[in-house]
Amino acid sequence: MNAPAAKSIQKSPDSGRLSTSNPASVAGLVTKWVILAALAVIAAGVIAVLLPQGSWLGIIIVSLIVLFAFLIYGSKRFIPAKYFYVGIVLLVAFQIWPTIFTVLISFTNYGDGHLLSKEETIAKIEADSFQESKDSKRYELTYLMSENPTNPEIYALLKDSQGKYYLGKRDSIEPFEKSQVTTDDAGRVTAVNGYKALKPKDIGGHKDIQSFSIHIDDKIIKPLGIKTAVEGRALLKYDSGSDVIKNVETGKEFSADNGFWRAKDGETLPQGWRENVGWENFSRIIHNSTIRNGFASIFVWNVVFAFLSVVTTFFLGLLFALIFNSKQLYGKKIGRSLLVLPYAIPGFVTALVWRSMFNQEFGLINAMTHLNIDWLGNPLAAKLAVILTNLWLGFPYMFLVCTGALQSIPHDIQEAAIVDGASKFRRAIHITLPLLLVAVGPLLVASFAFNFNNFGLIYLLTDGGPFTGNNTSVGATDLLITYAFRIAFGGSGNDFGLASAVSIFIFFIVAAMGAIGFGRTKAWEEMR
Repeated sequence: MNAPAAKSIQKSPDSGRLSTSNPASVAGLVTKWVILAALAVIAAGVIAVLLPQGSWLGIIIVSLIVLFAFLIYGSKRFIPAKYFYVGIVLLVAFQIWPTIFTVLISFTNYGDGHLLSKEETIAKIEADSFQESKDSKRYELTYLMSENPTNPEIYALLKDSQGKYYLGKRDSIEPFEKSQVTTDDAGRVTAVNGYKALKPKDIGGHKDIQSFSIHIDDKIIKPLGIKTAVEGRALLKYDSGSDVIKNVETGKEFSADNGFWRAKDGETLPQGWRENVGWENFSRIIHNSTIRNGFASIFVWNVVFAFLSVVTTFFLGLLFALIFNSKQLYGKKIGRSLLVLPYAIPGFVTALVWRSMFNQEFGLINAMTHLNIDWLGNPLAAKLAVILTNLWLGFPYMFLVCTGALQSIPHDIQEAAIVDGASKFRRAIHITLPLLLVAVGPLLVASFAFNFNNFGLIYLLTDGGPFTGNNTSVGATDLLITYAFRIAFGGSGNDFGLASAVSIFIFFIVAAMGAIGFGRTKAWEEMR
């Protein structure tokens, strides 16, 4: 017997590793390390951006991602992890973390007027109350950063009209030796011993620089742009001992009160701060009559809309699937292709087209039917318009699903029913439909969950309207998801905390309905 041909991939006797004589193995190895090196370079760039901002949590996360990538893909000991690592990272980044963040936000008053921390709010209030006097000094300004990579701090190098230099931090200022400063021919500072002179491109978007000012007793040196600073005072001053903000001219005091600075007469300063409010947002949904009634009415319509969307699209798709599943029908390929066209066109384009078609004065529907229905202005007509549009968008998907499911049903079952004398109607009701539901049941549950949160259709077609009177918070076609969006980004002010609480309610509602739906599908499985 001839010896078997030598394999192209061999193992070295001493190490058990793949021999480098195989070009494919060498190319794969090189590609792997090039990708890992590129990942390390990208991570270094991200860390370089996060480090000056003091984003230690972000730095730790990026470092761990790269560390585990090298550990898993640089070794042969973690073969299963090689297939799951990228998916797990993406799952955490785009699913788990947004969910955790939403839950955390729901327990805060985060929103308009409550975007900053208490310390940032104090600095902003003092800075906004800045007042320049007639004899105020002006300085040429250069931003500096300490060269300590683990704890970089922002400084201001100030030059007065007499050419003297000063080095300022947020709470102090001291003279600085001119000999330590290097300037160009135009007098611009290019280098400072022990510090890094920041260029305009380094300054933009830096949060510490955006809120930078120097506070010394009753004086404030505030930047005007990125090249000039001026001396003045703040009319509103924070007293850490009594935790109040005081107007130095009138003596009026503003005390901390549930995220606001509030005076005894009820006046509040425009900047509040973000803080934990516990279950307050959830309590508002339950106990606030306006929010509760709006939530309840929207929930009823939301369930009706999702249910009718699933039922109408399923039965229309099933009807076409049964028609095109007939062996006697000619031109099935062309017909199926035409039926899929609505599904192939982007949904947002279709929604905008149907919105124009539903226009009362110039819309195609009223023009063809010689009607004068205010489709998008009448609550009942708007709901019907939404159902019709979603029917057009959704039935091709159900048609494809039902077509595949019908073709998977064994023909011998149908033939046995024919032999037993069952009519087409009885075969469709007692054989075809139950077997079909076994295959498409979970998809119907998923379709219900999708339509329950069908934000794009409602937003583009009706924007949640029509609205009754001056009440623009709850519309006739609003879903809970569009209601949450309006709370978070509405014209009356953004309330991200309340919107997050509404989102959590939506999650539990959809999860409960999904659990019930999937439980029902088990009964269909018993028909197999």
